[in-house]
Amino acid sequence: MHVSNNQLIGIGSAIIVVLIVGVVFFMLNTSERGGVHDVFNRSSGEGRSNVDSSAEASVEERNGAQTNGRDVFEPIPDSEILSGGPGKDGIPSIDDPVFISHTEATFLEDDDPGIGLEVNGIARFYPFEILVWHEIVNDTVASIPLAVTYCPLCLTGVTYERRLNGETIEFGVSGKLWKSNLLMYNRADDLADESLWSQVLGRAVQGPHTGTRLTIYPSDTVRFSDWVAAHPGTEVLSRSTGALRPYGVDPYGDYYTNRDVSFGATFDDDRLHPKEYVLGVEHNGNTKAYVADALPVGTTRDTFAGAAIRIEKTQTGTVRMFADDEPLPLIGGFWFSWLAVHPDTELWGAS
Repeated sequence: MHVSNNQLIGIGSAIIVVLIVGVVFFMLNTSERGGVHDVFNRSSGEGRSNVDSSAEASVEERNGAQTNGRDVFEPIPDSEILSGGPGKDGIPSIDDPVFISHTEATFLEDDDPGIGLEVNGIARFYPFEILVWHEIVNDTVASIPLAVTYCPLCLTGVTYERRLNGETIEFGVSGKLWKSNLLMYNRADDLADESLWSQVLGRAVQGPHTGTRLTIYPSDTVRFSDWVAAHPGTEVLSRSTGALRPYGVDPYGDYYTNRDVSFGATFDDDRLHPKEYVLGVEHNGNTKAYVADALPVGTTRDTFAGAAIRIEKTQTGTVRMFADDEPLPLIGGFWFSWLAVHPDTELWGAS
């Protein structure tokens, strides 16, 4: 079999990326390997600890997000931005996604987690076992350009509309991290038009678009079988990504359930385990996190930032929130990640 020079280069690049990721997370993991499934299979509150609590300077205070109602945002300093290992596009985004039916997705188990979304009757499921190697899928669903994003370090799965100043844009993985979270960049013909975007903030934090917010499109972090049960016609992101990766192997091991935080994030809080899965919201310049496992199926009511909050949770774990009956966008992820960028956040559901 003849292998071209370009194929050899591609294979070599893939091996290098896998080795870099493996070395980084060998240093992070010190116990027997588990997996991302453990986050969704453990009971609420398992592993919580009691340590002294202290918070860093608030990001909101620094960037002026609550200054007399004005929305001013200062760029994140270079000193807070760290390399994640692979360089720019070393973790390749999926830009031409291929989908298959759920019956064809035989590589998935019922409890495999991922991101599910529905747009105008079209349902799609993006498995974490693929996203862990790509982190961004530039997709278009029912003519709506979307970026399906996932940061394994923070377990933040968020879908954003890919529009900037009326134009459709494409996102890539910068290879950089802020507070342990994925920094995306918008691809542009002129490098001067590129900015770094915090995935957990949904906002540009460096570059010409600093302060610009992306629009969150509703999506859910769910198990495969639950999503299929609710959406029997769903399409599934296939392994035909154009990249050579060991899909089905998770390089992060037991990171998802141990207490380790890294890459510029710190944790010193006694209310929750750092890897507790929470749903974070922002309203009127204030933030609040809800412990996902503490939310019962059905309707939950709360008050926050002067608004009446209504939370609807289905049997399959889908959650929608409303503030004074208006949709309230939410971001799911690890508690330490939400706390790192919102130190003044309120918390609901801590025991």
